Amino acid sequence: MISRIGLEKHGLSGVGRANWNWPAAVLVQAAIARGEGHIVEEGAFAAETGAFTGRSPNDKYIVDHPSIHDTIDWGKVNRPISREHAAGLRRKITEYMTGREVFVQDLHAGADPEYRLNVRVVTCTAWHNLFARNMFIGPERDQLSDFDPDFTVIQAPEVKADPKADGTASETFIVVDFVEKVILIGGTLYAGEIKKSIFGVLNYILPDRGVMPMHCSANIGPDGDVAVFFGLSGTGKTTLSADASRTLIGDDEHGWSPRGVFNFEGGCYAKVIDLSPKAEPEIYAASRRFGTILENTVFDPQTGIVDFADGSRTQNTRSSYPLSFIPNASATGLASHPKNIVMLTADAFGVLPPLSQLSPEQAMYHFLSGYTARVAGTERGVTEPQATFSTCFGAPFMPRHPSVYAGMLGDLMRTHGTKCWLVNTGWSGGGYGEGSRIRLAYTRAMVRAALAGKLADTEMAVDPHFGLRIPQICPDVPSDILAPRQTWNDPNAYDGKARELAKRFEANFRQFEGYVSNDVRSAAVTAAA
Repeated sequence: MISRIGLEKHGLSGVGRANWNWPAAVLVQAAIARGEGHIVEEGAFAAETGAFTGRSPNDKYIVDHPSIHDTIDWGKVNRPISREHAAGLRRKITEYMTGREVFVQDLHAGADPEYRLNVRVVTCTAWHNLFARNMFIGPERDQLSDFDPDFTVIQAPEVKADPKADGTASETFIVVDFVEKVILIGGTLYAGEIKKSIFGVLNYILPDRGVMPMHCSANIGPDGDVAVFFGLSGTGKTTLSADASRTLIGDDEHGWSPRGVFNFEGGCYAKVIDLSPKAEPEIYAASRRFGTILENTVFDPQTGIVDFADGSRTQNTRSSYPLSFIPNASATGLASHPKNIVMLTADAFGVLPPLSQLSPEQAMYHFLSGYTARVAGTERGVTEPQATFSTCFGAPFMPRHPSVYAGMLGDLMRTHGTKCWLVNTGWSGGGYGEGSRIRLAYTRAMVRAALAGKLADTEMAVDPHFGLRIPQICPDVPSDILAPRQTWNDPNAYDGKARELAKRFEANFRQFEGYVSNDVRSAAVTAAA
């Protein structure tokens, strides 16, 4: 159905043909007919994104208007672009789309009607339109005729910027205009830019409405208890939240409002390198269905069989599918206030405990830190583990100062009595190359015990390096696994590496010391001692 508020609103009245709100089956047929990808085994659609197999953080810009200038945390993450340069890029896209076929989806971002955003996505390719349809929430049919977008994404991968003329760093651009309420994407085929740009918008507008936006997955237990999982890519956020014993609210983006937790999205965008039907049965099954998009996965052209272990194109292979493809997914995307928060880190130094409990102040400290580690082989030039700190577990998507989000987290935890757990899904018995990755079965057992309240009366030991409270016993987990120092052959080597990582935490946190309370500063000293 076509909205009465058409493309003229966006200066796109000259397009050759606009295909409005096509369903998945029609979009897949169009994508195949246009040579945009292939159908693989059991019906999923496989697409390649060329040179860009991930986001382009150095090519993301916010239009610098006087009315919003002082509300943005400008820097390496939030880069300004002038209104004049943004207008020039918009003219380029408008001229490119003139006379061309485009695809349009009118969608919601946010399951809670009180806080949702109306989003229009205009693309030059059918499969990117299907991606948007998978990832956002579809309105009811009777809502489409009067649909008025709050924000519009206009994506044209073939349009490239001229850095000298357009004020960009390269030919790629993701430009967010909070005043004109438009997002321009050009020079990249990577579909994730569509969803993450809207996530950035929600991260900007919702705090003023008393909602904490979160880069997290979330689920609900049999007794109605809600858990949220923070974590950077590769830490297990999607895997651990897709638990058959719990109802999945969503795998990536949520809000915590005065009414509770709600999903921003209507789909999942799972990382699927080494995807296993045994370890991740729900994601594996969803990734083989018609309507799913597989990004940059390798498949046999004769049989269509996908090799999820093949990372020759990228380690960042992805699967986009509607949330309804997960059997135990929430139908509403709405839930009550979280009982537990799980912060995930993949510590490649092998020194953080696999499970520890945090006070609200320590939770704010680790939330601001957003620690994980990159390992050799995952990025060019990385030859040994490197500590990575991405504040709020999602720095690229946070337009406001990190202290805004951390302050909301602390207040909400205290108000609702929410517990917080730090879970290391990385290495044990030594760092990367010496120790071994903590078994997923153990991590699942620790998370399940924490969420079920089975650790409430367990004796806790305080880690001398990080000030963390470590359970001494956990069901279905060997006791020596819980104490990382005991897993190393050389305890002195463990102490040295732990002190090294603690100093990295301390050095990183100095940037926040002027923005947090004395209690958080004290917790930071304790945690980084």
